[in-house]
Amino acid sequence: MALQSAHDTGLHGHQPAAPPQGAPDTLHIALVTETYPPEINGVAMTVARLVQGLRSRGHQLQLVRPRQHRLEQPDPETGLDELLLRGLPIPRYPQLKMGLPATGALLARWQQRRPDLVHIATEGPLGWSALRAARRLQLPVTSDFRTNFHAYSQHYGIGWLRRPIVGYLRGFHNHTQATMVPTPALQRELLRQGFENVSVVARGVDTLRFDPARRSPALRAAWGADETTCVVAHVGRLAPEKNLGLLLQAFDAMRQVRPGSRLLLVGDGPARAALQARCPDAVFAGMRSGDDLAAHYASADAFVFPSMTETFGNVTPEAMASGLPVLAYDHAAAGQLIRSGHNGLLARLGDADGFVALAAQLAAGPQQARAWGVLARQTTLACQWDQVVAQVETLMRAALNRHPTAVALSSAGRNMAAHASTALHRARTPPG
Repeated sequence: MALQSAHDTGLHGHQPAAPPQGAPDTLHIALVTETYPPEINGVAMTVARLVQGLRSRGHQLQLVRPRQHRLEQPDPETGLDELLLRGLPIPRYPQLKMGLPATGALLARWQQRRPDLVHIATEGPLGWSALRAARRLQLPVTSDFRTNFHAYSQHYGIGWLRRPIVGYLRGFHNHTQATMVPTPALQRELLRQGFENVSVVARGVDTLRFDPARRSPALRAAWGADETTCVVAHVGRLAPEKNLGLLLQAFDAMRQVRPGSRLLLVGDGPARAALQARCPDAVFAGMRSGDDLAAHYASADAFVFPSMTETFGNVTPEAMASGLPVLAYDHAAAGQLIRSGHNGLLARLGDADGFVALAAQLAAGPQQARAWGVLARQTTLACQWDQVVAQVETLMRAALNRHPTAVALSSAGRNMAAHASTALHRARTPPG
């Protein structure tokens, strides 16, 4: 079972029609995001993959993002046109920045060099400024719905803001020509809430980087594990919205079945101190990236992911590509990729007792778990980023050709061609 293929990516769940002819072969795309590498998170990674993929297909990219430190300037060696704007640290995540309103700066830049289309990856103040500027300049806009801010609100004591947040997000995305989401389930949820023009676009995984061959006995030894030890991994923010209390319950159940098991937590966040107090013998590996992150995945024996707030959850296919059996809720990427009892285990969404019982089952059958990991790896081999970028490009071209400015230009072009044809016919017809 693979990520959604191209025929599953249409508006309102239908296959997108071939875009009308007329869009240039090479597009000039302004891509706006509040996060980008070297920041470490799923959105930054997928946006970087999209930028890389669109450039490899010959498109011109202008990347608009906040400065990651006060003196940062665009790196000319990348060959990427970057517009760096002001940002502020995000509360509880000082290593990440939030863009500030910048409508004037965007208007000035886009009037100087007008893009064909604006793609907005995040819905923060910078994304809102980009939407305002694009609408004033009558530019087509596409967007991503990447983070369940409305779902997060209940974990930070502001659940009463859920409806206003949904209203803001709905208004934001309904002013764009297409909103891209990673799963049909999220598409259905947003359509029920009044979102329009919602399209499913797959996510890919780098199966060359995330590979079981990166398993490291030396790394396991540093964790106090040998080949008989069951190392249970979790990768992600250490934050309330990740449901980490249930992770500890699940690990306790696994350790009862296999004493001596080790819990590996890769990532950082505001819940780290509390987790260390509750589970002092866990391995807290901190933030990891690149090949180092891949080695941490591959050197574990199972991946347990109890989050219920993901729009996708890139860590799920990364763990699967690394050859790990994954236990997760039937939700987001796990719901798309895992066949429970075939290449991993799925609990019914919200069933905490069922989740803990499956964790014990996973620990009790190490040979079966290894077999699930092999099949998990095979599943992800069909999830290639070039297919994902092709889906995005198709939706961008369709949005460009549906935009009122493009329709007006196309109509004007047809009228000019008709007048020219009539004039040519008259010129060739003898008088009288």
